[in-house]
Amino acid sequence: MPQVMEFKLPDLGEGLTEAEIVRWLVAVGDVVAIDQPVVEVETAKAMVEVPCPYGGVVTARFGEEGEELPVGAPLITVAVGAQSMPVGAEESAGAEGSGEAPRPLIGYGSDHSRPARRRRVRPVTAAVSAPVTAPAPVAVAPAAPVAPVVPVVPAGPAVPAGPVPVISPLVRKLAKDHGVDLRALDGSGPEGLILRADVEAALAALREPAPAPAPAAVAVAAQGERIPLKGLRGAVAEKLSRSRREIPDATCWVDADATELMAARAAMNAVGGPKISVLALLARICTAALAKYPELNSTVDLAAKEIVRLPSVHLGFAAQTERGLVVPVVRDAQGRNPESLSAEFARLTELARAGKLAPADLTGGTFTLNNYGVFGVDGSTPIVNHPEAAMLGVGRIIDKPWVHDGQLAVRKVVQLSLTFDHRVCDGGTAGGFLRYVADCVESPAVLLRTL
Repeated sequence: MPQVMEFKLPDLGEGLTEAEIVRWLVAVGDVVAIDQPVVEVETAKAMVEVPCPYGGVVTARFGEEGEELPVGAPLITVAVGAQSMPVGAEESAGAEGSGEAPRPLIGYGSDHSRPARRRRVRPVTAAVSAPVTAPAPVAVAPAAPVAPVVPVVPAGPAVPAGPVPVISPLVRKLAKDHGVDLRALDGSGPEGLILRADVEAALAALREPAPAPAPAAVAVAAQGERIPLKGLRGAVAEKLSRSRREIPDATCWVDADATELMAARAAMNAVGGPKISVLALLARICTAALAKYPELNSTVDLAAKEIVRLPSVHLGFAAQTERGLVVPVVRDAQGRNPESLSAEFARLTELARAGKLAPADLTGGTFTLNNYGVFGVDGSTPIVNHPEAAMLGVGRIIDKPWVHDGQLAVRKVVQLSLTFDHRVCDGGTAGGFLRYVADCVESPAVLLRTL
């Protein structure tokens, strides 16, 4: 006898409470294998393919593409051991049919290269007898036109009879709490699906009289373009706002002659092997500077009123993508050489541009390097990446007139900016750190003392 299992949106880590459905990878009636990705979701940190811990036939999906679901909300139901399953799927679901506990989920975001596997079959609804305590799946809207009047019925235990084209548990709860009969609403979603906006519009129409019509030009000017502050953009906004609220930051900067650094890089790349990036050399300089000035590789514990100096340098670097600004993290950067740093920067940048970074790739940083010179600008005042204590900003490296060995010459010059949390150190420490970085840029041989 098939068993219907409900798979809910899992906790994707780092305190995330909801996720937006980007793309369904399976449809109702498809056969899925254990640990097969069934949906691609976007959290405030990354795009993640979510694998299902059950093997069988998909009997229902909950949520449309573009809809946000809270952690714990149903995603799909799977009939384990259904007769329409192929031989391979029956073997995967054998443990379910025998009463054994289902297998646990494999780590989320750990394998982004697996293609979604879909096999379309005719669902065997008669063989599925176990009840599913989940919101009703999408049903096709009735052919008869729905009356435009929105009746309000007293809230109570009675459940409307007949199929209702709504799948979100949040929409059902909103309607129930305010006494809205979902059967009387005309959904604006696909195939008449009732969305949260439909319920809210019905409530607004009941509470307030219709406003007087205004000229079209005035209405457009008053409304403007509204862009939802959610997902990655919302997470960035919240983090930057929190940084400004909590961290008393200060910025110092210096111009440095990078001619010798660029010459050293050219010499490294001339001997063959993987190319060394400028960012990797700057990162190696930063880790050496943090070893001399560990105050800047720390965080502030407000609850305990303590400064916590961190033993490892998990180096974040700002990367601009189509989804916005993200900060991937290179783990244990203090133990990497320029070649290893170049390879890791390249790997994480590629994943960031493809939207395939896992949440673990974007968290846990202790210091951030921001190369805004790639945008063609010379300087900036970085905002500290909360809860870190400092960020080094690097402008573009360009030819400028410079006094070298007592003579005016054209040299490659870069501006370096350090924004730091004034609670963890004073200006002397911040200035010493920045001066050491500039000295290493001007004379890479200074690094030999720390290698």
